[in-house]
Amino acid sequence: MSRQPTPALVPPSRRTVLGSTAGAALVGLVTAGSAHATGTPTAPDTRHPSRPDDGAHPSDRHIAFREWSGRELRVGRFCEKRDYVDPHDPSATVRSYEVATWVSPVVRPGFGLTELVSSWNADTPGRSWIEVTVRGRSGGTSTKEYVLGRWCRYDPEQGGGIHRTSVNGQGDTVATVYTDTLATRTGHVLDEWQLVVRLMRPVGTHETPRLRSVGAMASALPDTERVPRSPQGRARGRVLDVPTFSQETHIGHFPEWDNGGEAWCSPTSTSMVLAYWGAGPRRDETAWVTQARPDERDPQVDFAARNVFDYTYDGAGNWPFNAAYAATRPRMRGFVTRLRSLTEAEDFIAAGIPLVTSVSFEKGELDGAGYGTNGHLMVVVGFTREGDVVCNDPASHLVRDNREVRVVYDREQFENVWVPHSGGIVYVIHPERHRLPHAPRHERNW
Repeated sequence: MSRQPTPALVPPSRRTVLGSTAGAALVGLVTAGSAHATGTPTAPDTRHPSRPDDGAHPSDRHIAFREWSGRELRVGRFCEKRDYVDPHDPSATVRSYEVATWVSPVVRPGFGLTELVSSWNADTPGRSWIEVTVRGRSGGTSTKEYVLGRWCRYDPEQGGGIHRTSVNGQGDTVATVYTDTLATRTGHVLDEWQLVVRLMRPVGTHETPRLRSVGAMASALPDTERVPRSPQGRARGRVLDVPTFSQETHIGHFPEWDNGGEAWCSPTSTSMVLAYWGAGPRRDETAWVTQARPDERDPQVDFAARNVFDYTYDGAGNWPFNAAYAATRPRMRGFVTRLRSLTEAEDFIAAGIPLVTSVSFEKGELDGAGYGTNGHLMVVVGFTREGDVVCNDPASHLVRDNREVRVVYDREQFENVWVPHSGGIVYVIHPERHRLPHAPRHERNW
C-alpha cells in the first residue's frame, strides 16, 4: 500500500484514468496498490456511449473474451531479425533477436469496443521473450499496432531476457494504451481487433518461447456511477479456504520493486490464490528472499512482486503480468476479464475458484475497510448466506497481521466499488484441468 502525503505532487494512476468515478475525490487518501504510474496524463473519458447515472442493468455491459490455445497457436518460422535496446538496461546494449510471429484471427465482438486487455500464458526459456500487440479497425480504417506488453518470466538478473515492460507514449487520434489497457479516444470505437504475438530468441540460440494460450477481453461499458444490487447466485454460504497474506507485513521489503510491500496488493492477492491451489514457489526458488530477510514468513509474496514487476509502470499492479506470472507455475492458467456482477462471481466461487478483483473507493465508502484507495486488489473467497462478500483483503485495517486479512463486505457496497470503477476486472487463476463455470451464452466473458 502506498500513501500520498503530498497530494499536489502525486500523478493520477491509470486506474483513475480508466474510469474510477471516485478517483478525483481520492487525492490525499490512503491508496492501495500501484498508484503512481509515471507520466500518465489525464485523459478524456473513454467509455461510450455517455449515459446518465441510472444504475445500468448488467445486460448493458458489453464484455466479450476470446482465447486461443493448443494447435490454434501454431507459430511461423523464425524468419525475421530485430534489434532491441532494453530501456531499463543501464548498459544500453543493442541485442539482436530472431523473430517468429503468431497472428490471431480477426475478432468482431458485435459491439464497438472502447477498452481491451490481453492475457497470455507462455514459457520464455533462457534469454527469450515475447511482445504482444493489438490492431483493429475504427470507422472502416485500420489502426496501427499498439504494444500491450513485452514480457518474459524472469528479469535479466535472474537469467531472463529483458526487463518486462509496458510501453508509454503510444497514443494517437484513435486510441492509446494505459499500461496494460487499450482505450479508445472519445468518439472512437473499434469494430474488430486482432492480436499479434512476436516470439524473440537471441540470434544463434535455440532458446525459443512457447505459447500456451493467448486471448483478450474487449468491452464497452455504460458511463454509470452505480449499479443495482445483484441477485444472489449459486454460492450462498460458501467460503473457500484461501490462505491469508497481508501486504502490510512486507512494508519496507525490497523497495526497488514498487516501494516494497506497501504497494504489493496485486502480487499479494495473486500469491494467496496460488497458495490456495498449492502452486506457490518452492523453498529453493525463494531462497534469495530468505537470505536477504531471514525473518520473512511469506517469501512467496516478495517472489511474486519481483516476477510481476513492470519496469516502465514502476509497479507490481500490471493486470496481465500478474496473470502471466500465475501461469508460470506448474499446470496453472491465468487470464484477465471483466464480470458484470457479483452473481457471475458467485458462479466461480461455486466452482471452487477464488477471484482477484480490482476496486477503488473513498474512505468510508466500504464499511469495515478503514482506508480509501484509487486502485486496489483483493481476493473474493466466498459469500455469506445473506449474500455479502467474503474477501481476503491484503490491506485490511492497515494492520501488519495475516489474521486481519479475512473480512466481510456489504454486497451492494462492494459491487459499487468494483463494477463501476474498474469495470468488474478480475484475475481468473486456476489449474488447467479445473473446469470453469459455464459462461453466459450471449457475449461470453470467459
